Amino acid sequence: MQLLEERIRRDGKVKEGNVLKVDSFLNHQMDIRLFREIGKEFRRRFAGEEINKILTIEASGIGIACIAAEEFDVPVVFAKKTQTKNIAGDVYKSQVESYTHGRVYDIIVSKEFLGEGDRVLLIDDFLANGKALEGLCELVEASGAQLVGAGIVIEKGFQPGGDIIRSKGIHLESLAIVESMDDQTGEITFRRQEG
Repeated sequence: MQLLEERIRRDGKVKEGNVLKVDSFLNHQMDIRLFREIGKEFRRRFAGEEINKILTIEASGIGIACIAAEEFDVPVVFAKKTQTKNIAGDVYKSQVESYTHGRVYDIIVSKEFLGEGDRVLLIDDFLANGKALEGLCELVEASGAQLVGAGIVIEKGFQPGGDIIRSKGIHLESLAIVESMDDQTGEITFRRQEG
């Protein structure tokens, strides 16, 4: 998605340790106009799929998932990283290792909001090592719902997550795939995609 790649080049900051900061427009301060275009692109890429729920993980995926959900006219469910008093009762649970935060945590979804008959699209902001997406896939599988695919805003193509998810036969659509980035020069290159 050309618009997204241009924005990453202009406003993204490459940090040591393969960190790409896009918090000025994607995952801290959010550019809603850009999110609308992202939502439209996900709708285009998953056209013809019967989707009745979008599942994401707190916190950075929620804003993107909500705007995308407007395009699909479906609700958003988000996996929580901590169990709270308002999620009492039965839950689906999976463990996720966070690349960004360097720790393992449980993610949970109430059984009330995910189950058989649901056709689920996963949405998230980043794909690096694939652990968050694998955790979301486990929640969908445990619920008996059907996983339709996964939409990612930015994939780090030089890390294994995309290959892992694709090797499982999951329909993965990444709007921008970063092929390489240099924390010394700030240069970011993207993988050419068809479509």
